[in-house]
Amino acid sequence: MMVIVQLSIVMARYIYGIGFLKLQELLIYLHGSLFTLAAGYTLLEDEHVRVDLIYREASKKYKSLINIFGSLLFLIPFCLLTFSTSFPYVLRSWKILEGSPETSGLNAVFILKTVLIIFPILLLLQSFSIILRNLISFYEEKND
Repeated sequence: MMVIVQLSIVMARYIYGIGFLKLQELLIYLHGSLFTLAAGYTLLEDEHVRVDLIYREASKKYKSLINIFGSLLFLIPFCLLTFSTSFPYVLRSWKILEGSPETSGLNAVFILKTVLIIFPILLLLQSFSIILRNLISFYEEKND
């Protein structure tokens, strides 16, 4: 869908000499929404970027410990900080029903900014899943 929107923007601008600010803003917000909302799923599939110095060669038990402590020490505090700093920003945007600063831009920017508080909530839920899954894995490995 985003490829079609981008193609439409380019064609309208270079073939017809027409600029569509709403489409350009929509594309930016779609990209932002895609990347932030897909973060929880990426974490679920364990496909996020990892500095793989020790992890790849580690035992399953050690990997479980890394995932548990990584979630507790980094991911959960990041989610709480992101939520707590984004919430007033998003709330203010909803109170004034914020639109684009451009006169012909998108009208409902406040809805799109809501992604800023959905993002840490999804990651926080996923962090609980990671912790539980790795606790189970750790104790299964310990009992074997």
